[in-house]
Amino acid sequence: MTNDIDWVALKAAAVAARAGAYVPYSKFPVGVAALTSDGRIISGCNVENASYGLTLCAECGLVSSLHATGGGTLVAFTCVDGNDNVLMPCGRCRQLLFEHSAPGMVLETVSGFRTIEEVLPDAFGPRVLDAYSATASSAPSAP
Repeated sequence: MTNDIDWVALKAAAVAARAGAYVPYSKFPVGVAALTSDGRIISGCNVENASYGLTLCAECGLVSSLHATGGGTLVAFTCVDGNDNVLMPCGRCRQLLFEHSAPGMVLETVSGFRTIEEVLPDAFGPRVLDAYSATASSAPSAP
């Protein structure tokens, strides 16, 4: 699946998004880009806040862009730092990406290309809830 993805274009979109990062505190700009299930490339950057807990990660911006521009699911993802190095999303961001990913979404990581299931094994999310709903509706009622 990685051969079908223009990783150079994705990285260029992440680098371009990173240029808009607002990082007066950490000085650590991050840009992300993803390919959607309908072929769009979307992107995001981190936006810090003096109240550090309110800082928005680049992945939050990406998911907001996903829904603001038509929805769908993420099929490929990359993340870069201020030196164009590939970054691995943190655990919270992996969960966020999983929530909005197509099964088998591919991430460019510091250790090569990995699926979302490989970087977040045994994840809990909408696919688990859908499977549960399917089996719960067919379960016999309690006496």
